[in-house]
Amino acid sequence: MTSSNPAFSGDVFQQFEMADRRSFTASTTMTVAGTVWKSLVLLCILTMTAAVSWSMVERGEMNPILLFGSAIGALVVGLITSFKPTTAPWTAPLYAALEGLFLGAISRVVEMRFPGLPVQAVALTLGTTFCMLMVYATGLIKVTPRFAAGLCAAMGAVFLVYIASFILSFFGIAFLTVSDTSIGSIIFSFVVVGIAAFSLLLDFDQIEQGAAYAAPKYMEWYGAFGVMVSLVWLYFEILKLLMKLQSRD
Repeated sequence: MTSSNPAFSGDVFQQFEMADRRSFTASTTMTVAGTVWKSLVLLCILTMTAAVSWSMVERGEMNPILLFGSAIGALVVGLITSFKPTTAPWTAPLYAALEGLFLGAISRVVEMRFPGLPVQAVALTLGTTFCMLMVYATGLIKVTPRFAAGLCAAMGAVFLVYIASFILSFFGIAFLTVSDTSIGSIIFSFVVVGIAAFSLLLDFDQIEQGAAYAAPKYMEWYGAFGVMVSLVWLYFEILKLLMKLQSRD
């Protein structure tokens, strides 16, 4: 099964399905519990660096080079982790730290214009994640190959819309406004938030498969990294949606 999350694309966990499990132990193989704990570690790292950059913006000490450098750095580290999972124990914490620097600064800028909005976005992100976890755990929505394929197609469509809008903006062409406050833009944001939320179901399923296939221990960091990618995306999309709704008031 292919995940919409680039960190879980392809058969990254299925490759371990045919491995000889006779020598595997809980201390050398991936477990769901281990992935959960590592996800919490990454979340703590992100929170700490976000607090640092938030404070820097508040004091007027944030360097634009640091801001955009952290965003670009997170992208590069994320790609390295995606293509070489064995690096995850080192690159996943670095990714979380860089994303924290970027999101903390952006959130503080949003806070200055829309007081309380970042806190709402964090609460909605955590609440949505919990709901998706319950949906997955109870089996209300089954993660089938057809479900995964449909969500991947939706992810690809969103990516193409963003790329097309970005490129055409240089020519003054509004192919599809994805950042204004029109009804169409708000509906688009609702759809993207929904796709980001449902992608968590695929992440949970891939982690469970990794544990079932007795993937190596380092894959716990890789699984945690994949969840972190989805959480960052979900938070960013919720924040944008709230900004659009607030701007219309």
